[in-house]
Amino acid sequence: MAVDLSMPILVVDDYGTMIRIIRNLLKQLGYENVDDASDGASALTKMRGRRYGLVISDWNMEPMTGYDLLKEIRSDPSLAGTPFIMVTAESKTDNVVAAKRAGVNNYIVKPFNAQTLKSKIETVFAA
Repeated sequence: MAVDLSMPILVVDDYGTMIRIIRNLLKQLGYENVDDASDGASALTKMRGRRYGLVISDWNMEPMTGYDLLKEIRSDPSLAGTPFIMVTAESKTDNVVAAKRAGVNNYIVKPFNAQTLKSKIETVFAA
């Protein structure tokens, strides 16, 4: 199944440079409808005001981590079905297991390139 390149995507990271990097990678892949948030709380606010086809979130953020954001989204019936990809610099097995239990759709370890991002997105929508 082809992924909808026009779907709105929310990129969540407290590091502006990382948001720009992910935004540029998504643009390379053909995604134009990209929004961003600098933390989990502002991401939730945006998600309650607009339907996103995908959330790509960093794990390590303050004051609300990507993991906490994921748990909030999965516990909210109106947001629970939103596909979620976690991005992190840490590949600790405990984190991967915790994210899987919390309902993450896929997991990317930094650094990554456009091809990795593309395959992770395609895997999410192939399931």
